[in-house]
Amino acid sequence: MATPKTLVLPGSTRTGSYNVKLAALAVKELALIDVDVTRISLEDYPLPIYEDDLEANAGAPANAVKLKQMIMAHHGVFIASPEYSASVSPMLKNAIDWVSHVYERGELTYAAFKRSVFAISSASPGRFGGLRALMALRQILELGCGALVIPEQVAIAQADHAFDEKDNIADTGTANLLRAQLARLVDMARMMM
Repeated sequence: MATPKTLVLPGSTRTGSYNVKLAALAVKELALIDVDVTRISLEDYPLPIYEDDLEANAGAPANAVKLKQMIMAHHGVFIASPEYSASVSPMLKNAIDWVSHVYERGELTYAAFKRSVFAISSASPGRFGGLRALMALRQILELGCGALVIPEQVAIAQADHAFDEKDNIADTGTANLLRAQLARLVDMARMMM
C-alpha cells in the first residue's frame, strides 16, 4: 500500500507552545505508522499581513508561494492550532490567506486546499482545549478555502498539565483519540494520491 506524504504544521511559533509540542507528538505518532512526514514552522515562511493592494502591486510574496507548494506536495496536512480570542492565531490565518491567493498557471482557485485532506487539533491551558479555535479553523478551511477536513478533531484541555515528561499526552483516552485522528488522516490522504 502506498504511503501518503503528510505535512505537520503548528499554528504557533511561541517558545514553549503547547501546539508546537502537539505537532511534534503528531510527527512522532505518524512516524510510528510509517508515514512519510514533514514538519514545518511558519517561522520559516515570514509573510507580511495580507492586504489586497499589496498583492495587486507586488504579487504574492515568495514565502507564500513556497508555503503553497509545500502544502501541495503533501496528501495530508495536520494543523495544531492555538486559540487566540476564541479563534485561530493571526499568524496561521495570515498564512492561510496568502496561500489561498497564490495562483500558478492553469490552477483552480484555492488549489492548495483542494489537493490535500486536513486534520485539525488544538492544545490550550483553558478548559475547552482550543475548541473555539478549531470551530473557526474548520470554517476557514472548509467554507473559505473548500478544503476537505476530516470530522475527527482533538482539543486538549489544560495543556499545561496534559503532557508528560517525554512530551506524550498523559491521558490514555486523549492519546488514543489523537492516534485515531492521525490514522483517519492517513487513510483519507491515501485517497488523495
